[in-house]
Amino acid sequence: MPRILDYNGDEADRTVTVASLIALKAQNVQVAQVTASSADEAAAAESAGIEMVVCMSEHVPAVRQGSSLVFVTAAIDFTGAVTVDELLGVALESLSNGADAVITARGMSSVVRLTEEDIPVIGHLGFVPKKSTLYGGVRAVGKTAVEAANLWRKFQQLEDAGAFAVECELIPAKVMAEINERTGLTTISLGSGPHADVVFLFTSDICGESSRTPRHARAYGDLGALYDQIADERVNALTAFRSDVAEGRFPDETEVAHVDEAELQQFIESLS
Repeated sequence: MPRILDYNGDEADRTVTVASLIALKAQNVQVAQVTASSADEAAAAESAGIEMVVCMSEHVPAVRQGSSLVFVTAAIDFTGAVTVDELLGVALESLSNGADAVITARGMSSVVRLTEEDIPVIGHLGFVPKKSTLYGGVRAVGKTAVEAANLWRKFQQLEDAGAFAVECELIPAKVMAEINERTGLTTISLGSGPHADVVFLFTSDICGESSRTPRHARAYGDLGALYDQIADERVNALTAFRSDVAEGRFPDETEVAHVDEAELQQFIESLS
């Protein structure tokens, strides 16, 4: 496991590094990425052998508390940062908090500004949820020759801007395969098929927490059913407690503190 110096100059072991991610394509090796927003989720990812997690920038401290080993990417587009310099500030803060890279779907000039400071940047191409109105809704991007060609040009522009990797969301698998062979970017597939350097799914989808599993995902657990069971059990317990209070069944003699009778009588006498 490689040892690095993090952005604060502290020694740290990491499952992967930017350099090893860049080398994946030549080695024909894939790694896995999931989402995390808490220390528990990060710890679970590490225990499962997941190499990479992505989180909102404000969750980096908690995620890093859960795992010192996983490669953490901070999503910096959801902080209210408007100007490129504000975006840069959020990126630097994320790195200082323990992130290894940042991901942004902002324009190429933003990517250039970040990479000028040697910040490892991951772009986001294909279907970008917050830009879905541009595609007319939630759909795969690159299903026509013209659209695929435009997408390929964006990959080239992103690479020229200095990004080292790109999240590829809802790109047709065969189009993704052709692009993956030609781009120097480390590719991260979210619903874009198996031909990528990193395969990515949301933890909530993997664990069965979502009410609906997206077509591109697969549920390996059923936490949703457990959460429903917990919610039902919580209501049942609270209902039983309220009923016992109403009927005088709580508390009973085993659930209260007792006083020696002589001490009680002395106290009562002192009151009068």
